[in-house]
Amino acid sequence: MQQTSAEPSIRVLIVDDEPNLRHLLSAVLGRQGWEVSVAGTGHAAIETARRVRPHLIVLDVVLPDIDGMQVLRAIRPELPESMVLFLTANGTVANRISGIAAGGDDYVTKPFSVEEVVVRLRGLLRRSPMLMADAPTPILEVGDLRLNEDSHEVSRGGVDIRLTATEFSLLRFLMLNADRVLSKEQILDRVWEYDFGRESNIVEIYISYLRKKIDRGRPPMIHTLRRVGYILRAAPPEETAEAPPEAAPEAAPR
Repeated sequence: MQQTSAEPSIRVLIVDDEPNLRHLLSAVLGRQGWEVSVAGTGHAAIETARRVRPHLIVLDVVLPDIDGMQVLRAIRPELPESMVLFLTANGTVANRISGIAAGGDDYVTKPFSVEEVVVRLRGLLRRSPMLMADAPTPILEVGDLRLNEDSHEVSRGGVDIRLTATEFSLLRFLMLNADRVLSKEQILDRVWEYDFGRESNIVEIYISYLRKKIDRGRPPMIHTLRRVGYILRAAPPEETAEAPPEAAPEAAPR
């Protein structure tokens, strides 16, 4: 499985004292094709930032030695063009103002979804002075499946695939979380902005639609884990069997 972005050599620094969170963000951002560095303390963050000169910094406010605000004040004079996304458990207006005053560019409040962090970072990247002159088109790739976030174009194996807006949003969420099992509840919360009810079969219907367009006649990429959720992963190169067709739902939702 490979998930990449069109941005060349994007450097990201993740600063958080929770090892599991550092590992998760590092894995997800690494699949974007970005070069990821990590630090677990404020002083380590300052040293690493000066060394790698990151385009993007994901910076926890609460650290075991000095806080994220102090880290940013220390590095901002040397790295004025690095874009900073604060992670905080305190999303009050006063705290946000303090972060912006310290030189931060955006905020995500804990607990957060990994997809939200990726989206926020891509937004910051498009504003990055370091890349503004030749900012490329953001691309997601998993195996031979390719999605262009700006033009909303999708292809697999070089063959164009036409998707509706909702199908595109669902596929994008699956690709951003490639190799991760996503529950029906997670998909409902992140793809649909209004509540169909947990008993609705809207997710099953749209997974069926995507399979018909993405997997039919090709090695399958979208898999169901019964009673758990759905996962998208690159098909093994040696797999050649056609995916079994799925029965069409009786009626499509509007």
